[in-house]
Amino acid sequence: MKNEIYDVTIIGGGPIGLFTAFYSGMRELKTKVIEYLPHVGGKVTYFYPEKILRDIGAIPNISGTDLIKQLEQQASTFEPTMVFGERVDDLERANDGTFILTSHNGERHYTRTVILAIGHGTLGVKKLPVDGAEHFEGTNLHYAVNRVEAFKGKHVMISGGGDSAIDWANRLALIADQVTIVHRKEAFSGHESSITEMHRSETNVRCSCYVSDLIGKEYIEKVVLTHVDTGEKEELEIDALLVNHGFDLDIGGIQHWGMTTSEGKIVTDDKMQTSIPGVFAVGDIVTYPHRLTLIAGGLAEGPKALNSAKAFLDPEADAMAMYSTHHKEFVEI
Repeated sequence: MKNEIYDVTIIGGGPIGLFTAFYSGMRELKTKVIEYLPHVGGKVTYFYPEKILRDIGAIPNISGTDLIKQLEQQASTFEPTMVFGERVDDLERANDGTFILTSHNGERHYTRTVILAIGHGTLGVKKLPVDGAEHFEGTNLHYAVNRVEAFKGKHVMISGGGDSAIDWANRLALIADQVTIVHRKEAFSGHESSITEMHRSETNVRCSCYVSDLIGKEYIEKVVLTHVDTGEKEELEIDALLVNHGFDLDIGGIQHWGMTTSEGKIVTDDKMQTSIPGVFAVGDIVTYPHRLTLIAGGLAEGPKALNSAKAFLDPEADAMAMYSTHHKEFVEI
């Protein structure tokens, strides 16, 4: 069945891709999801399994792991085909209008429409730029938090100044003996309320300095901080170092498909249509005026793209699916 043609193929199995797959079933489209990682969840599962999310309506708080579990369960409602471990690189259109997607391993997928839900692309964490830092990976140098409890009662240093670093400082401050956050710049770039919470806590905030050296044999015993302006150095004893410097991003061959882009993102209209008819995009990879850069915003983009794909396939189709409360899958007969 390798040449089986799908109505829509969603590239990306993160939270936005999963919800888009669910809505595709609502619109009774034959659906395939292709994910590069060996599991669903994308960046959330890979980097933020225990991070608490609070910006999705009607969900006061939820961990990244639980969010993905629920989205995966929801996506499976209409039994989409799931493909893992493949990075889609090439796109071509057959004479009959069908798209042919070719993965990095040579596998080919046939589809009538495409929805890109690839987030920022293939993710690679930005490593700490300190000689010998790789020696401490696997001991007490961390680039992600897999178990929050592992930091209980410890002195945790966090290097970074964005949302992730600030969020972890606030979360770990509740269980760690001490939290020190180090940022190269004078000001942080996260959400205002989170920054205020951090400053009001007992977190030791150190701006205008950076981690310049690590001291220890099997694990980090001390960290050397260097002041950006004066060059003054200071040694601090720590139990764990968490680095949140962002990601190296790569969308692979997709960047050569010929879509209109701006500053590395795919430009769409308000219907999530790219400059290639029949190819749509949602989530962090897209840009358009006043885009809401929250998971909640991406969750709304998925159905918009699906409705556009449905109209592309059938111009006479309804503009949107019926409400789930009226859908035959959920109404008891």
